[in-house]
Order: sequence, then structure tokens, then C-alpha cells
Amino acid sequence: MVADPPAALVGAPEGFPPAGVTAVVFDVVGTLVEPAVTVADTYAVVGRRHGIDLDPAAVKNRFAMAWRRQELRDAGAAIPFATSRDRERERWREIVADVFGHGDATDAIFADLWTHFALPEAWRTVRQGALLARAATDAGLLVAVASNFDERLLAIAPHLDPLTRAHGVFPSSEIGWRKPAAEFFRHVERRLDRSPEQLLYVGDDPDLDVTAAANAGWRALLVG
Repeated sequence: MVADPPAALVGAPEGFPPAGVTAVVFDVVGTLVEPAVTVADTYAVVGRRHGIDLDPAAVKNRFAMAWRRQELRDAGAAIPFATSRDRERERWREIVADVFGHGDATDAIFADLWTHFALPEAWRTVRQGALLARAATDAGLLVAVASNFDERLLAIAPHLDPLTRAHGVFPSSEIGWRKPAAEFFRHVERRLDRSPEQLLYVGDDPDLDVTAAANAGWRALLVG
């Protein structure tokens, strides 16, 4: 009778982690964790609390358009993809305003949503990402997270598996750059004291995660 493979390796692709890799860096949202309640449902609930009744389907469509506008703004900035704590907060404030309108309730809705998504209980683990993080840890590799998140990630990470496995937590607001900027990846290299060929980036976005990491000279793995 053949024993089941160790739980840490169930779901890990063949050859993971690749030879020569000494550190695995994970994207966060969609890769390791996801909202416990969908963004659309959460926005709809908070909106109703402040007197704006939007169907979650409408929220989802408006959110997608608002997100795209902010991505285009960052790409077209005088210094593309440069960011900061102030810029990330502004990004989310403008997304909320685009979803709900620029009325009197917008600031209160934004404040509630900003606080909500800073809570560990607002998130849940993505199983595949957790399995890969565990497999990397069991292989003796350094595990870190680097994400187009803001400083709220620093509060969430110590309380939510598998983020608790990370030896380094690097939100874009603290790095000063968002993916796909090469500077995002260079910063992580310096902080982890690794060369590009020693690093594997794992994420769920073909462009921001896989292509951007490959362009920086890293290996990359698409999940999800």
C-alpha cells in the first residue's frame, strides 16, 4: 500500500520548488488569502449602512472599472508605478468614490471599508497558496510576501496563515513601487539578499505577477 504524500506537498506542482531557488516570494491577495466575504458583497453592505443601496452585481462592475482607472493612472504617471502610503490611501478613496459617487457619505464609507480590510478576520486562506508556502518552508527555503497592498498588510500578516510563515512582508506602499515596476523586485532582492535567479515569485496575475517577475529576471509561477 502506498502512503499518501505529505500534506505539505499535496497540490504542489511537480518540480516545486525549482532547483537553484533559495527563496519563494508570494503575492498576497488571490494567491495566499482572499476576502472572507466578496468585495462586492462587503461594499454593498457598507454602502447600505450609509444610505446607498447598490446591488452587489452593480458594485462589482463599478469596482472593476474604478480599479482599471487607477491602474492606468499609475502607469501614466510622471514616474510610472511609484507609490507611497498617501498614494495607496488616495487610490482606495477614489475607487470608493467611483463606486458610490462623490456624495456626502463617501468619506464615511471609505473609512469603514479601510478599517474592515485591515482586520485579519476579513480574510481567509487560499488553499493552493497555503500548500505552496508550506512546501517551500518544508524544503528549507526562505518564504516572503511582496504585494501591491498597502501598510494594512503589516497588521494582517502576523495573524493569518500562511502569511505568518513569511520572513519578510513587503507591501508596495512601504517599497515605494507597485508591480510591474522592476524597482519593486529590486527592493525585495536587496532586502532578502538574493540575486534574481535565486528567487521565485508566485502569483495569480499573468501580467503583474508572472510577466513582471520574469522581466525582472526572476522565475515565476502562476497559480489560481
